[in-house]
Amino acid sequence: MDTGRRHWIIAIDGPSGAGKSTVAKRLARQLGFLYVDTGAMYRAIGLKALRHNPKLDDVELVASIARASTIELMDSADGPRVFLDGEEVTEAIRSESVSQAASIVSANSEVRRVLVCAQQQMGSNRNVVLEGRDIGTKVFPQANLKVFLDASEETRARRRFEENRCKGGTLSFEETLAEINGRDRRDSQRTDSPLVRAEDAVYVDTSGKAIDEVLREILRLVEERQAREKGKNSHET
Repeated sequence: MDTGRRHWIIAIDGPSGAGKSTVAKRLARQLGFLYVDTGAMYRAIGLKALRHNPKLDDVELVASIARASTIELMDSADGPRVFLDGEEVTEAIRSESVSQAASIVSANSEVRRVLVCAQQQMGSNRNVVLEGRDIGTKVFPQANLKVFLDASEETRARRRFEENRCKGGTLSFEETLAEINGRDRRDSQRTDSPLVRAEDAVYVDTSGKAIDEVLREILRLVEERQAREKGKNSHET
């Protein structure tokens, strides 16, 4: 798919369980873009913070951990891989405890500042698909295309429950739903970069939709936006 000479940035935001990761990975692969899972970066800091202080109540310690950390995201034939200070943590950051830790450390303003800078650097000179909770509002407000994926609380909890069960998780559906609701509250009520839909983001409800259907919908948006930008550039020249 032709994206023109200038590099493209696609921002995909939304709450936990809306399908962001699956859709963003497949979208990036199909377009030949770099996939950036910003949530994995917060999970990596959450993992390292847990190793230093399981209570996560030392705000400055967590901030210093973020400043001293090196996070690398790499593509591979088996999917995206995450490295923290040279250690692969792709699987380690997906545990239930790290998921909760990531939600807590992401509310730390200094952690967000450090990771937002890293994310902006990743997308500064290449075509990227970034997914998270503040990509279109904070990280890349100038993104070529912004999409806000959403789904009902029950749908999102069911997806996360099934995902965790396949990985050997022990949470019940009710506990998973409570976790989803708690994450939603923390993400939407934090003072620094809360989870909100950007005014110019396209809203896509993924409830009852297969991944292929959502992917086709976003690819159609990409094509429409490309055509619009191409037409605008031709008029300017």
